[in-house]
Amino acid sequence: MFKRFFTPPKQSFFLFGPRGTGKSTWLKKHYKHAFWIDLLDPEVFRFYSAAPEKLAQILSEHPKKKVVVLDEIQKVPQLLDVVHSLIEKKQGYQFIMTGSSSRKLKQQGVNLLAGRALLKHMTPFFAKEIGTSFKLEKNLKLGMLPLVLDSSSPEAVLKAYVGIYLKEEVQSEGVIRNVGDFARFLETMSFSHASQINASNIARECQVARKTVDSYLIILQDLLLSFHLSVFSKRAKRALATHEKFYYFDAGVFRSLRPQNLYDREEEMEGPALEGLLAQHLKNWTSAQSSLHQLHFWRTSSKLEVDFIVTGPSCFLALEVKNSKTLHPADFHALQAFLEDYPEATPLLLYRGKHRYQERGILCLPVDEFLKKIHPAKSLPSA
Repeated sequence: MFKRFFTPPKQSFFLFGPRGTGKSTWLKKHYKHAFWIDLLDPEVFRFYSAAPEKLAQILSEHPKKKVVVLDEIQKVPQLLDVVHSLIEKKQGYQFIMTGSSSRKLKQQGVNLLAGRALLKHMTPFFAKEIGTSFKLEKNLKLGMLPLVLDSSSPEAVLKAYVGIYLKEEVQSEGVIRNVGDFARFLETMSFSHASQINASNIARECQVARKTVDSYLIILQDLLLSFHLSVFSKRAKRALATHEKFYYFDAGVFRSLRPQNLYDREEEMEGPALEGLLAQHLKNWTSAQSSLHQLHFWRTSSKLEVDFIVTGPSCFLALEVKNSKTLHPADFHALQAFLEDYPEATPLLLYRGKHRYQERGILCLPVDEFLKKIHPAKSLPSA
């Protein structure tokens, strides 16, 4: 088992993350003596669903248990009212509330304890977390999910992953009416991974209404299975694209959903997978920062595009990634255009080659070298 970089706060906190990211495993290792409430257990779920107020009574019977883990809190969001009350009484409790879906919490207007508990995320592995086990070609296919990489049969686990989500999160919660339509939507969206969202085209492909696609996209985000990037438009000097870009949260999940036919070329899969692998690292890095950092992309109406723009109090990076071992003059055009508008930005061009060098004022780096240096508690590598 690999060591995670996650550092827990001392106060109460929410720990959100998709299934398989190792939330429960990590907590059981680091909070061995906590009072544990597993809301995936049917009996425990029924008990607290019927009487959430009994949480206070039960904890009073265990006065030495001051760390309380509520695993999969979205199953019984009414418990948060009790948690809120106990925190207000300042009895020394630390509540740790995990979740793999924010949908039910949002639907019921839960305000995440009005700031009395911090919001933290458990993500797929960073490349640096698994050290020498990270192999770009392998992880482009398997992704970075702990559930998959810790398994003796990673391909089989990855193949079953989406089915588990469909059964346990989507179907059991009654999130959608037609699971078959949603399953087709998941496959169709694999062709939009690392691309701008065109909901009308997706609706045609899935043979569902446009508003159904819009609701499915929200559900995917609520289930923490995907994220969107908006266009960077600060001080815009050019006409820009308007549609957001779509990414599955893990490169391996994308590969497992994307159908591959005999006539499909491997690079057609690898390009989006590589961009997605970099996207998830950057997204997870920005989420881990204590100060506000944002991740965007930049695309003009003339189709010049820079894959990622990372901004923060002391960070302004423009990153382009190419799924090739050699770089050509055209590969620099988008970054050069961006630098004309934002000369203060630091440009990076990542590629599949092995050499680090400067060309046209742009630092070119092997993409695996860059990925291996990303640490959530440190600045992004830029030199």
